[in-house]
Amino acid sequence: MIIETKYHGQVKVEEEKIWTFTQGIPGFLEENQFTLLAFPDNDVFFILQSMNTPNLGFVVANPFAFFPDYEFQLDEATIETLQLKKAEEADIYTILTVQDPFEKTTANLQAPIVVNTENNAAKQTILNDSRYETRHAIFPANAKKE
Repeated sequence: MIIETKYHGQVKVEEEKIWTFTQGIPGFLEENQFTLLAFPDNDVFFILQSMNTPNLGFVVANPFAFFPDYEFQLDEATIETLQLKKAEEADIYTILTVQDPFEKTTANLQAPIVVNTENNAAKQTILNDSRYETRHAIFPANAKKE
């Protein structure tokens, strides 16, 4: 299937590369299908692109690339919704808020995106964990208190 995208123009997406968010994404509940698009020459940052809305794409990253100690427990409802049988079936991403300059970019660790790699079911889950906020600096040495 060929889709129009925000950052990559027209892109061919294979059916098995489409993630289904049965409950949508908070703030975009009507958007249920997304795909992950890589940036050229980059294996850290991706675009979570809506399959239906060309201008809807989120910059995402694997949070462990920036926060190696990041950990959380999924609630039973999320495990059930995604039909996860073991932890190894889950890929985790975090939505980034890209800033100018880029060094001020932040990650939403309070609401990770969890994807079941076996069935492509996906969900942005909200954590009840006081260690995490919606805006963690991904380059903490460059973060300045204002």
